[in-house]
Amino acid sequence: MTASRVLVLNSGSSSLKYQLLDMADGSRLAVGLVERIGEETSRLVHSPTGSGTRERRGAIADHQAALKAVASELAADGTGLDSPELAAIGHRVVHGGTRFTEPTVIDEEVLAEIRALVPLAPLHNPANITGIEEARALRPDLPQVAVFDTAFHSTIPEHAAHYAIDAATAEAYDIRRYGFHGTSHAYVSRAAAALLGKAPAEVNVIVLHLGNGASASAVRGGICVDTSMGLTPLEGLVMGTRSGDLDPAVVFHLSRVAGLGIDEVDTLLNKRSGLLGLCGDNDMREILRRAGEGDARAKLAFDVYVHRLKKYIGGYTAVLGRVDAVVFTAGVGENAAAVREAAVDGLSGLGLVLDGAANAARSSEPRLVCAEDSRVAIAVVPTDEELEIAAQAYDLVTR
Repeated sequence: MTASRVLVLNSGSSSLKYQLLDMADGSRLAVGLVERIGEETSRLVHSPTGSGTRERRGAIADHQAALKAVASELAADGTGLDSPELAAIGHRVVHGGTRFTEPTVIDEEVLAEIRALVPLAPLHNPANITGIEEARALRPDLPQVAVFDTAFHSTIPEHAAHYAIDAATAEAYDIRRYGFHGTSHAYVSRAAAALLGKAPAEVNVIVLHLGNGASASAVRGGICVDTSMGLTPLEGLVMGTRSGDLDPAVVFHLSRVAGLGIDEVDTLLNKRSGLLGLCGDNDMREILRRAGEGDARAKLAFDVYVHRLKKYIGGYTAVLGRVDAVVFTAGVGENAAAVREAAVDGLSGLGLVLDGAANAARSSEPRLVCAEDSRVAIAVVPTDEELEIAAQAYDLVTR
């Protein structure tokens, strides 16, 4: 029997998302989530393919207990962690710095290097490390593969990666553009090429990953040449609770005039800004409802969000020179027709012409939503980060 299954783990500070996939055909055998780890109100939701969802409530003390609970649920389906069909466990790791540009089998040296990157992703890498440690403890014999959010963007040329600050300071503290959501941008850019009936090397695409976190990328011939997120996931597009692009002097102003400390400014820009800061909501569906009812703050939030999108579409058109497709993905990108419509409105000069009926039609499939006379394709491609992680992990351990 050839082992073809990969368990994908995405470990957060108080959560554990997981999927079990069979790479023989790309099918999902189970999807699940453990949330509120460390609380009395912990909850595990497990959905095996072909049967109903099971839910377990009650205290789950830590990530070790969470992973054991997941293993128990999988075992009940006959797909446990001891299965000989399990080829690897793939871990999402947010920050790989400049060291990790490809999926990597985890050993003690690799784990130490991921720990060393914690200062670049203090909210994410520690939780990712915890998931890795617990999975290795349960299956020390099984290949554990780290797939890095930053890896796809490691091909960005130096002139796009460097900030115009003192070079010695930047080098001493690893300050440069890294980019995030890389697994999504990699998957979607390839899927967009397939939708156009071409190989990735033949097309230039702008990918707009629009979820609560949002990022854009410019992909030339399958290679990322620019992306909107930077040293951290704060830079770039307007997001659910993050400001995106901001005059750096705002931080100094808030310190000097408002008396805010560094941690307070950090919280403000990461958790109380973006759509939430502009109008009190970070759910695009609610913002669209409110704007439709004449709510001025919601309308302003929507307009700011779209204005930033247009700037990146225009900017990345200039970077690429020739654009074959603008691709929308993730929760907002896939489902908010009004965002897609507004983002390309007035951009016919760049070759973008929307088909209103196609854009309004709901579908879970990759699709074109552009008019026949649009010189640049406008596409909606559902992202699949878990499948991308599983595919990269499986390819690495079966080479």
